[in-house]
Amino acid sequence: MKIHIYTLGCKVNQFESQAMESLLREHGHTVSDDSSCCDAIILNTCAVTAESVRKSRQALRRLISENPNAVVGVCGCWSQLDPDAPKDLGANIVFGSGNHIEFLQSLENTALNKPHTSDVSPALKRRKFELLPSGSSSSRTRALLKVEDGCTNFCSYCIIPYTRGPVRSMPIENAVSEAQKLAAQGYREIVLTGIEIASYGRDLNGRPELGDLICAVSAAAPSCRIRLGSLEPRIINSDFCSKISSCSNLCPHFHLSLQSGCDATLQRMNRKYSTELFYNAVNLLRSYYPSCGITTDLIVGFPGETEDEFQETLAFIEKCAFSSMHIFPYSVRSGTAAAKMDNQVEKKEKHSRARRATTVAKKCRQNFLASLIGSTEKVLFEREIDGMWEGHAENYALVAATGENLRNSIRNVQIYGCQDGLLLGNITL
Repeated sequence: MKIHIYTLGCKVNQFESQAMESLLREHGHTVSDDSSCCDAIILNTCAVTAESVRKSRQALRRLISENPNAVVGVCGCWSQLDPDAPKDLGANIVFGSGNHIEFLQSLENTALNKPHTSDVSPALKRRKFELLPSGSSSSRTRALLKVEDGCTNFCSYCIIPYTRGPVRSMPIENAVSEAQKLAAQGYREIVLTGIEIASYGRDLNGRPELGDLICAVSAAAPSCRIRLGSLEPRIINSDFCSKISSCSNLCPHFHLSLQSGCDATLQRMNRKYSTELFYNAVNLLRSYYPSCGITTDLIVGFPGETEDEFQETLAFIEKCAFSSMHIFPYSVRSGTAAAKMDNQVEKKEKHSRARRATTVAKKCRQNFLASLIGSTEKVLFEREIDGMWEGHAENYALVAATGENLRNSIRNVQIYGCQDGLLLGNITL
């Protein structure tokens, strides 16, 4: 069969789509970028915000209209949360955020006119990590390795604990095996990802921690750079930093999830840290990795956020001097505690605050990039654009340089300038 996969949402969804692609190819199927000429279509959905649900519904309608004769299977967080919705729109098979192997078997059976099932197992009852193949046949530069699933933080704005269930972790021996396989396949960077990787290991025998996993994967794939996914700031302490600092191939780039720079807002969000703890984590990381990239997420216009509280956030993000930020106006998500809160901020004001925060974030990013001028950065080159090769430094700064066929190579680059958020450099020996 010829099958098209369309993916929405986070890196975990991207990993799971890549895993399904690998499994389909192993079964002799062809995966196509064109949905209009396929026998079957897979839509891997997202439900993190109301906008994500809208995009999932829109994508399903479009995919069905483009190829009304294809068998359509829907999986992911939207179908986990509301399985009847994709059925009503015409999906043939509906699974949730788990059981991907059974999902593919049901898709095959449907296409062959054999008995099939739709199955959305209760996310909150899941206790076992689903082992799926890592890597993707379409690229050999950066690979995602999902090492954890689920979350039990229950932030007041977030639906994900209900769509993904409790924490489940990949055993270290499996992560080591997957990392070795990816290195043998020619990947140069492995990104450890999950829904909440700071909780890694709490469900495993012996309760290994994320630092133990990082060291094991780092040692198993010394030819690869190891990059971390989003981290909960409470994991950043002296023991953690001391342990991971021994991993020479770990990228000095840390994405710490902030969401707000105001303690009162953090409490309403049910975030389990203070701005003081967060700032101490930032300083601790910089003491171990002086030129590291520290990136973050920010939600503005959360229910009850006053102008004074927003000003606190602006001052805090400037104080932290993030290298890059993702900024979102708060989106009401039905089914969460925040959706029922009083003092919802007007849409116009939320978008105004997002623009103001973006201005501060851009200034921080410009300062970070300017600080790298004159330095030598190790860059993994990924693509050629207009005669220049672009790639990411270890600290995740985007770098451009000239050269011949640099794809998938790691080179030392002397940085001489910066233009439009892009570092410019010359390759050195």
